This record gives sequence, C-alpha cells and structure tokens, in this order.
Amino acid sequence: MTHPKRIGFLSFGAWHPGGGLTHTGGDALRQTVELAVAAEKIGIDGAFVRVHHFARQLASPFPLLAAIGVKTSRIEIGTGVIDMRYENPLYMAETAAAADLLAGGRLQLGVSRGSPEPAWRGAEAFGYSVEPSEAREKTALFRAAISGAGVVQADAGGRPGEATLAVQPQSPGLAERIWWGSGSRDTAVWAGEQGMNLMSSTLLLEDTQVPFDQLQAEQIELFREAWTTADHGREPRVSVSRSVIPITSDLDRRLFGDDRNEDQVGWLDGAISRFGRTYSGEPDRIAEELAKDAAVQLADTILLTVPSQLGVAYNAAMLETIASEIAPSIGWSPKAAEHVE
Repeated sequence: MTHPKRIGFLSFGAWHPGGGLTHTGGDALRQTVELAVAAEKIGIDGAFVRVHHFARQLASPFPLLAAIGVKTSRIEIGTGVIDMRYENPLYMAETAAAADLLAGGRLQLGVSRGSPEPAWRGAEAFGYSVEPSEAREKTALFRAAISGAGVVQADAGGRPGEATLAVQPQSPGLAERIWWGSGSRDTAVWAGEQGMNLMSSTLLLEDTQVPFDQLQAEQIELFREAWTTADHGREPRVSVSRSVIPITSDLDRRLFGDDRNEDQVGWLDGAISRFGRTYSGEPDRIAEELAKDAAVQLADTILLTVPSQLGVAYNAAMLETIASEIAPSIGWSPKAAEHVE
C-alpha cells in the first residue's frame, strides 16, 4: 500500500571551525534558516532539525524553528527528534506553542528518548534523570500541557485553590502533531497505542536479518495495527529518514562516490542494530531503487538527511535534483507557495 508523499530535509546542523562552510554555531543556525527558505521555494514540504547536546550540532530547537516559521509561509517545521530526558515538559509546552503560533500551525514535533549523547549521564547535568522511563513520563505531561490540561493549582490568597491552571499560550492542533521517534517494533506499537505519529530513522535497535527497509516496513505495519485497535479517531502520519546523495558532478563524486550502498549491522546503545543504506549514484538509478523501498512505499513523509557543513547552495542544489529527478518516482510532486519576507 502506498501513501501520498511529502518530502522534507533533516539537518544535524553540524559545524566545525576548521572545515566545510559552517564554522560556528551562528553559521549553523543562519544556514538552516536559509536552507528552509530555499527548500520552500523548490517545493519541498518540510524542514526538520536533529537535536543533540554537548556537540557542535543543533541543540535548542525552538528559537530556530520560530525563526524558520516567520521566514516561510508553507513548509512544515519540526524536529527529529528531541530527547525528552533533557527537557522541562511545561517550559517546553510554552516554547513549542509559541513557535507553532509564529509559524501558523506548521510545527511537527518529533520527541523520544533520543540517541546516545557524547556526555556521560548528560541529562543529569541539566538537572534531570537519565532513566529511559523519564522520557515517556515527561512526554505524557508535555502532551497533557499542550492539550490544555490544568497542570498546577491556582494560588488562592497564599494557599492552593481548587482551580487548576494550564500553560499559556495554547496552540490549537499541536497535540495532534506530535511524533514519537521509534527505534524498534515494540516502541512503534506503543506509539500507536498512545496516539502519536510515527517517526523512524535510518537505524533500528534490532536486527532480524532481513533488509532494513523490510524490517522498517514491518515496524510501520505494527504501528498502524496498534493505532487502528486503539481507535484514535484520525489517520496517523508516518515518516522515515533516508540518506539520498545524487551524484551529478565531479565534486559530488569526490565527496560521496565511495559511500556504501548496503545495510550495515553493528552494536549501538546496548543492542545489535541495523543501519539503513545510503542511496547514492546517478539520479535515475536512485529513483528506481527508492521506488522499491518497502518502508518508503508505506510512509507518507520522507526525511532526507543533508550534509549541512557543505553550505546552503550545495544542499539547495541537491534538494532540487532530488525534487526534479528522484522524488517523482515515489509519487511526490512539488508544492508552490508565496514566500514571506
């Protein structure tokens, strides 16, 4: 079964003082905004950012998402994903709502436990527990807060009153645009039961010795079955990430010509994990191969990882090649919108 497709880019926003075209944190932030503006003009559907802490990568997403939101008019903005162990769920509810309101209701927020960080017990440095259950508990409180639930008792003249207060501002519809970043079939089932959209990346923290796209397709099917059983009253969305590098120039060939076009299996985060292949090569070959990807067929949103340190012009040209020569093979067509200055 295939679904109408949206495509977006996913940026880690990495920078390095001595290499590439992104030398500082300021460069990374400004270039991400500029790439989102360029992507919208091309017709791309989404601008998503990865969130990492204690690394030269994007870390605090909401100021960045708000900036993208006011510089664009149509493109979805989101995260893939926020590690909830590092978050204060009520403060996050306020900042997420503010960013969503500034963007006119275009926020698609991916949350989860996140991938391993470079810091030892890094969430504790932020003042929080590192236990995996913390992510789910904070997510539940965050979702209640953005749904308008009272989360604190009112002050009644120096004592707790009977009324409860919700965080402000509230952004209508945001609660239905929360995605759970799932790294396994079991967590995908849980996300479906909870009523969150599914976000699945280029790795799964399990391996059944079948190709990555087939394992991920099984994950998506199990998610949809759990969603249907829970009867949430709306259709869920599903995104998968892919590394797609069209080779159209000598520079492309020098940078990416040796990328491996096969799955890899390794040990990550205490589990044998399967990493999805990179789709690199001539655009027509990538188009043919991507059209056969079982998980891409089942998903409605494809997030394309971009080599952010190569700068805005390079990445915009790559996205334009994908949009014109590759994405139509999976049933995608560009969207037009007026740009907001």
